[in-house]
Amino acid sequence: MRIILRSRRLLLALAMLLVASSAVLATGCGDNDSAASGAELTVVATTTQVADFVRNVGGDRVDVHGILGTNADPHDYEPRPSDVGAIGDAPLVFKSGGDIDAWLDELIENAGGDPRVVTLIDSVRRIKGEQGETDPHWWEDPRNSIRAVAVIRDALIEADPAGRATYERNAGAYLRKLQALDREIADCMRRVPAAKRKLVTTHDALGYFADRYDVEVVGALIPSLSTQAQPSARDINELVDQIRGEGVEAIFPETALNKRLESAVSREAGAKVGGQLWADALGPEGSGAETYLAAMRKNTNTMAEGMSGGMVSCSAH
Repeated sequence: MRIILRSRRLLLALAMLLVASSAVLATGCGDNDSAASGAELTVVATTTQVADFVRNVGGDRVDVHGILGTNADPHDYEPRPSDVGAIGDAPLVFKSGGDIDAWLDELIENAGGDPRVVTLIDSVRRIKGEQGETDPHWWEDPRNSIRAVAVIRDALIEADPAGRATYERNAGAYLRKLQALDREIADCMRRVPAAKRKLVTTHDALGYFADRYDVEVVGALIPSLSTQAQPSARDINELVDQIRGEGVEAIFPETALNKRLESAVSREAGAKVGGQLWADALGPEGSGAETYLAAMRKNTNTMAEGMSGGMVSCSAH
């Protein structure tokens, strides 16, 4: 862990040097240039989900610099010069919260700006992991996303009062979509027999989803809320036994992580490797998971099909 932290600090220092040496060339350029884009406000968002929420509320009035890219692992973020520069210029930063983006504090400290930081996890319903720590994957419950969008709306209004009508209108429309999403997912998961709603994933990222939609989390190949942990041979053997005993139909790998471990465990346990899930980040163009709404629907259908052995499909439901 110390080696990882030292490496991250070195990358951050190099990023700062690059920003300083190219300051003149960077003026008027980049993702955070609201004047060039015609936007009234420039903000920064840490994760792909948070950036998507802000874009839906802000619309054309807000230019959003998303720090994490699609299909990225937020637990393994490495700073880029563009991120340092964007934070240095932005008056408002939206942070997901928890250890998903704990690296933001050091980034802000080194960027030299003084933005207002809105930590969304502070305004949602939180659950705990097995070790008693707060689970940072709050967006997996759409009701939490509804709470977060309301906070985003209010923060944008405070930063840009002239845009109140736009932010309220956009937020209202998006909140209705989130409410509809919650109903769709609940209806889909109810179609999967209760005894089949058993979930095994790469790491423990779907706790909020399981809690909301009455799904049993049997286990995770990486027994942690962070992807940086490593499973022991004993952990894997115990999970294999549990998968067999519980009659789990499928193991669901996550898109940003290597699938080799899932393949090995599935062979040992006699379960299939199900479709990939977009857990910590949204997908790139063409993935069908480019937005939060699309990713949640895609994940739901993937789980419903895998858990039911292909008997339930919600793709057109």
